[in-house]
Amino acid sequence: MPDRPEIVCICGSTRFVHQMREANRDLTFAGVIVVAPGEADELITDERKTVLDALHLRKIDLADRVLVVNPGGYIGESTSREIAYAHATGKPVSFTDPVPSDR
Repeated sequence: MPDRPEIVCICGSTRFVHQMREANRDLTFAGVIVVAPGEADELITDERKTVLDALHLRKIDLADRVLVVNPGGYIGESTSREIAYAHATGKPVSFTDPVPSDR
């Protein structure tokens, strides 16, 4: 029995913000500590996106595992990078939806 709750990092396209919020809620109610992508209501500059992308990799570092929110199997470029990083650092990765076999 761990001395702390499991920590899960949610990854996914910002187009799925509502689904990521649902996953966050469900995991939290299950007693999991959730780290998730930052949200913004304004347009994100390229410079700010670079900073947020690096910050999200640090969130993966903190996590015990990664949950990719991928409705319809969609995985974008940033999420693909995060998955590769998680694998490279030995983090288990799971998906909310099946991943197309051509990935």
